[in-house]
Amino acid sequence: MNALKSIFSWLGRFLEKARTIMLNLGTAFVLIFFTIVIIGAISSSDPQVKDPSGRVLFIDPNGTVVDQEVFNSDFLSSLTSDETDQIQTRDLIELIRAAAADEDIPAVFIDFSSTSFAGPTTAINIAKELKALRESGKRVIAMSDRLTTTSYLMASQASEIWVHPVGSLSVRGLGGMRPYQKELFENLKVNFHNYSQGDFKSAVEGNTRTDMSENDRLQRQALLNPIWDEMKSLMAEGRGIESDDIQSFADEYVGFFGEAAIGNIAYAEANNIIDGKKSFPEFRQYMIEEFGLDEEAKTETYKTISYQEYAKQMDNELSNSDNHIAVITAEGVIMEGDISRGVAGAAGVVKQIRSAHEDENTKAIVFRVNSPGGSIIASEMMRDELFAAKRKGINVIVSMGDYAASGGVYIATPADYIFAEPTTITGSIGVAIALPTLENAMDYIGVNFDGVVTSKHGGWDPTQAIDEDLDKIFAAWGADAYDRFVNFVADSRSQSYEDIKKIAGGRVWIATSAKEIGLVDEIGSIDDAIAYAADIAELEDYQVEYYGQQLSPEQLIIKELLENFDVSLGEPKVLSALNGLADLYETLTDIQEPKALLTCQDCMVALD
Repeated sequence: MNALKSIFSWLGRFLEKARTIMLNLGTAFVLIFFTIVIIGAISSSDPQVKDPSGRVLFIDPNGTVVDQEVFNSDFLSSLTSDETDQIQTRDLIELIRAAAADEDIPAVFIDFSSTSFAGPTTAINIAKELKALRESGKRVIAMSDRLTTTSYLMASQASEIWVHPVGSLSVRGLGGMRPYQKELFENLKVNFHNYSQGDFKSAVEGNTRTDMSENDRLQRQALLNPIWDEMKSLMAEGRGIESDDIQSFADEYVGFFGEAAIGNIAYAEANNIIDGKKSFPEFRQYMIEEFGLDEEAKTETYKTISYQEYAKQMDNELSNSDNHIAVITAEGVIMEGDISRGVAGAAGVVKQIRSAHEDENTKAIVFRVNSPGGSIIASEMMRDELFAAKRKGINVIVSMGDYAASGGVYIATPADYIFAEPTTITGSIGVAIALPTLENAMDYIGVNFDGVVTSKHGGWDPTQAIDEDLDKIFAAWGADAYDRFVNFVADSRSQSYEDIKKIAGGRVWIATSAKEIGLVDEIGSIDDAIAYAADIAELEDYQVEYYGQQLSPEQLIIKELLENFDVSLGEPKVLSALNGLADLYETLTDIQEPKALLTCQDCMVALD
């Protein structure tokens, strides 16, 4: 064992030194690069503000639509990362609503082919806003060379849809396959000990089974069907066809590869799934004929304005009220530490909650939960801070987004009232614990363990077998965590322990079903949650304060540069390799720390 630890320790030190050297070299290069960029920016003249009057507003978000933007505070990682940009849901909604009300904007051109979404609820909400845009009387035009399920969902809300003649059109629907690796781990001589609590808690099934359990199949189908039905309904209504027409297209006209989807376009055109085909030059000429030639442009094009340019000119009316409703977002996997992309870091979220309830102007908190869960400890930290706010007489209203499952339910238990979107996935009241041990693998490669200890389990780690006493300890650990979870939910929902346990078991629910069983109070948006918070706090006038990541002056400069210049360097291959080795090292050493998680990452819906 000591030899194994020494190898891992040496590997860790080597990787750390190698990474430091590469980071220093990378930083030097970046500094030179930034010097050139900054000089260029300073020397260039300020761009003239474009008058939006009579221009087509072009909305083409490039990145992921999220509830709350998160900036990567690691300077070098921000430059070398392949992560896409982020667009805040509320910013995009505000932009669409402004365009609908702007008489100077004759039309809106949308292209969501480079846009991804945090989850299906986010995608559906944006589609509904585009539907309202069209219904306002605004002409909405969609044009793209490739459309997938979500980008077609957006395009279907347009007045007209054009696709490139050799473009890709694929509406695949929802779902996917999951690997079941029990036999793999058996072949590797890795033992998995499952102490999860809840018959529907399927988070560890991939490691302990060879196929999907019937309980998991049941709950997944119960989630996917209503979400897919809602998406089909929006698509069909937008195009004036039937939902069955969308289903037939999804079933019969697959487009896993671009060239394989070319044949889909003829069928789509013939069945009103799209309006027709246009090459980019044809579309450009069409738009010139419809909206006029842009005399100010350096190239021959139609009158248009980007959504970024338009957003900078929008009138954002801000209230000066001393009554604040704080909106705080927990988005991503709940973990200890700071907030990062895809991670609702407890330290960061707790800091925001504390900042809100320490502000004398805060009259209510709307806690937006968009998370599949995560760490018990991190969840507990957020929960405690929300109760600290409640002890000061501040109402806490929870708004559930795409997901509020497992730990997402846990952190919602302080709520006075819970809103969920119609397609929110919630529930999963259970505990996931799967502990791999490597005693058979160690025996196979000829590693034996011996030593002295001062207590019974003082020398144990997951490279060794679990004895009968330790097995009982781990089992009790999982049972206690589950019992605590059920009690918290029962208290928060004013129900008995027995009633909550009947609907717990790790099962996930679509929001409409969750309301029927009492896990949420009302189906509604975050706007509904804010309005309710104002009402319960008896506020006639109020100001909404969105709490986000607090950036240092240096980070603000980096963020501004990254947003205004294409300075992505891409990750050097050597650094990428070192990062891969470091990830392997982290995985191998992390096994020494068994964790009980309140997580439902396996219930997240894959979108294309």
